[in-house]
Amino acid sequence: IGGCDAVELASAFGTPLYVFDEETLRAQCKSFIREFQSRYSNSTVAYASKAYINPALAQIFHAEGMGLDVVSGGELAVAQSVNFPPHLVFFHGNNKTGEELEQALKWGIGRIVIDSFYELSLLETIASRAQKTQDVLLRVSPGIDPHTHTKTTTGILDSKFGFSIETGDAKKAVQCAINASYINLKGLHFHLGSPIFELEPYQTAIAVVLAFASQLREEGLELQEFSPGGGFAVAYTRDQVPPDISDYAETIVNTLTDECQRLGLDEPRLIVEPGRIITGPAGVALYRVGAVK
Repeated sequence: IGGCDAVELASAFGTPLYVFDEETLRAQCKSFIREFQSRYSNSTVAYASKAYINPALAQIFHAEGMGLDVVSGGELAVAQSVNFPPHLVFFHGNNKTGEELEQALKWGIGRIVIDSFYELSLLETIASRAQKTQDVLLRVSPGIDPHTHTKTTTGILDSKFGFSIETGDAKKAVQCAINASYINLKGLHFHLGSPIFELEPYQTAIAVVLAFASQLREEGLELQEFSPGGGFAVAYTRDQVPPDISDYAETIVNTLTDECQRLGLDEPRLIVEPGRIITGPAGVALYRVGAVK
């Protein structure tokens, strides 16, 4: 694995043991940045830490020019431990604690992705106390089924994530964020689920969310940043054939630019969040047989 003997690694470090090939990790990072930035220069690629993170990986992602998407105080602490640039860190999650939000604000985190009215109110209170204005994205739910496993589908109406466009909650959340004194709304985020083996759900969802943004221009929404999340698939079996990274990039960028032109929107900064597609092809788990029955 990456020129190393798996048995020797198991002997040296014990098992269970996660082993990642650095060349593959770096190649996946480079490929994502190249495929998106060559098509849309104002692109940021942020690794989704929920796939797997540790300090060594965080340093590699920083060296490769990636941002970082974190979903907990623990993942935030990993980023802090390697001096990851805070302006390139995005704090996601639907159950952030007050302590975690304080930790993020104190560090100077780039973006907090707000997931609920409770969090919106909590962040406003904490930011007010700190006398600090925080840049945020709102996570909206476009009501699109990505045709993946029901337990990892997150962009439909009854999902626990984000503000539903369909029910009117997303519009209300935009109004609340715009009127808040210590929250600076930079744009919108959505995430359909994972793994997504089809391209059409991205097209449909981007069109829905941009149309929503267009309708709220008079309310004061200026879409400076836009994220269609991640969910990019990797093959777990020989008969699975996910789209190439270039296919994802072509679909997302073309839909974004076409819809912005059609709706008369300025093209926003594009943020994509690959996770398992970066680490999945690079990693294996080593185990020893314990008992035989």
